[in-house]
Amino acid sequence: MKKESSTLAFSAFMALLIGCAGITATLASNSQAILLDGLFNLIYFSVALVTIKVSKLASRPDSESYPFGYSYFESLVNLCKGLLILGVSIFALVDAIAALLTGGREISAGLAVIYALFATAACSLTAWVMHRSQRHVSSPLVAADKLNWLVNSIISAAVLAAFCLVMLFERLDWRGIVPYVDSLLVMAVVLLCLGVPVRMASQALRELLNKTPDEAIAEPVRQAVARGLADIDTQEVRVRMVRPGRLLYIMVHVVLPKAFHASTLAHQDVLRQQIDEEVRLVYSPVVCDVVFTEDDRWAAPSCGQLVKKHA
Repeated sequence: MKKESSTLAFSAFMALLIGCAGITATLASNSQAILLDGLFNLIYFSVALVTIKVSKLASRPDSESYPFGYSYFESLVNLCKGLLILGVSIFALVDAIAALLTGGREISAGLAVIYALFATAACSLTAWVMHRSQRHVSSPLVAADKLNWLVNSIISAAVLAAFCLVMLFERLDWRGIVPYVDSLLVMAVVLLCLGVPVRMASQALRELLNKTPDEAIAEPVRQAVARGLADIDTQEVRVRMVRPGRLLYIMVHVVLPKAFHASTLAHQDVLRQQIDEEVRLVYSPVVCDVVFTEDDRWAAPSCGQLVKKHA
């Protein structure tokens, strides 16, 4: 798929399909592992509807109501996704421990295996579609969806393997183990995959708190700014950047020596253009604001909070 909206719509449809299948299979099999999978996908479907709306907002320019654009909505959605997945996982973990302490839970392995086969195939297909779409779509929303479906594929495959073991144990007449398999499976899957929603939520939270992006993004941008200013002498260059969602916002303060005379607006605009072009070679989309000054107080970290008094 070559459009972000169609990719996200496909992801939402698959979440709804698997979620409904999971709830139906739970009623027939009494498996909490399947219930976890079904709830996970139904919750994800509800968030996916918001995600599609946000993807359209993120491509809009700024407005009077949102003077810095809508990119922060992407980080907010990814934070909600991470927290929802984390909440469902913790709920499932607590329920599995309670079931384990009370003698386990009997399940219908045959129906569970059929659902697990369907879920593994569907999740793997969706993850593959998300991966393919990233060749044409550069979107943190699609990237988060791909990560979700990869985790979902692993969970479904683990569920399938466990239910196959249940059928094997029943054939070997090891029926004392069977009631505990479902609960142990839920615990294992949650503990193995718990890091994914934590990382997703923490990354989104850092973006919402305006933390500088990772050095893998920040350092090439700083070098690009330096190349854009290579033709002039500078006293200090301070680069600040944040990345809400897909948009990188850069504020560059260039402190010029007092002896610098070629400071016409036309010349400054040429320098701005050079910096913008260099930055776009390493990252896009980007908004790059460049401020030239002879007074270093306008570039200082305390600018806007502390004001130095000049005689």
